[in-house]
Amino acid sequence: MATLVQAIRMGLHVGEERLGVTDIFGEDVGPPLGGVFTATQGLKTAWNSPLDERGVIGTAMGLALAGQKPVCEIQFSDYIYNTIDLLKLAGSMYWSSNGDWNLPMVCMTPVGAGIRGSIYHSHSFDATATHIPGWKIVMPSNPLDAYGLLLSAIADPNPVFYLAPKALLRVKAGPGELLPGEPADEKALSKMIDAPVGDRTTWKPEWPNLETLFVPIGKAKTVRPGKHVTVVSYGRTLPLSVKAADELMAEGIDAEVIDLRSLHPYDWEAIAESVKRTNRVVFVNEETEITNFGEHLIRRTVDELFYHLHAPPKLVAGAFVPGIGLADNLERASVPQKNDIAEAIRATALHTP
Repeated sequence: MATLVQAIRMGLHVGEERLGVTDIFGEDVGPPLGGVFTATQGLKTAWNSPLDERGVIGTAMGLALAGQKPVCEIQFSDYIYNTIDLLKLAGSMYWSSNGDWNLPMVCMTPVGAGIRGSIYHSHSFDATATHIPGWKIVMPSNPLDAYGLLLSAIADPNPVFYLAPKALLRVKAGPGELLPGEPADEKALSKMIDAPVGDRTTWKPEWPNLETLFVPIGKAKTVRPGKHVTVVSYGRTLPLSVKAADELMAEGIDAEVIDLRSLHPYDWEAIAESVKRTNRVVFVNEETEITNFGEHLIRRTVDELFYHLHAPPKLVAGAFVPGIGLADNLERASVPQKNDIAEAIRATALHTP
């Protein structure tokens, strides 16, 4: 069973072999490291860029406009903010050219807390990404979606942000979530595609015979059916939401959990259908709470579903602090934990109109 980062690596390999990827690049992306999280080990088109985030984004834009299909990586999303003007240009290319110019580039970047990354390696980027029109935005929470969403991102003719939750990169696939074509034995897979420690000069991966799988961008997935309250999440907080919902069953609270998977376009139909049945909703993510993407979803819920609601919509999000501390207690206090989510679900489910 692949981990999420192994699924990304295999998706990039399929992108090289079948979907026309010409360049996979960024800081430490090429040999010998193969990415700070090992997402690009063994890929034939992977190369190392200078330590220059604006150079990475600008080069990807130039390659895409020249007819290539690049996948660039910003090593941590904390360092993407000095490229915002370029990201706005990339997002506007198709629109401003009246459809004459596509920009087929994928920008991968690890996001969020959970690895004790402190103030320089723990930022989320999802809310900022949704403020840049013209980009599609995906964030997987499991290896199978990581693989399928990446292939869809690569196949898209215009720019896509691929946000990888750092805390989930080593999470393994669950039962029935094998990538199509991967060996079921995780040790066998590791021997095939994980670079050895030490000298890698002669190492080459043995890629499994993977099938192409496209997870549609803009399509959510109900990962836990329920009837008392809807919980909408994505990325790191998605499995926490599922665990919280499972534990609340002992209290007679049956929560439905939706994995949004795509932040733009997003699956409003799935959210609305669920809220009309449960009449209550909690939105969960780890981005800071002010101008949070969940606030947009609450606004739309109130606008369009007001008369279906039996309780105020609730947002569980990160604290509005400048950064996340290194100490475990500071990190846990800065972003939602399972108990925070459970408390919000309980309060919403038990609210009396």
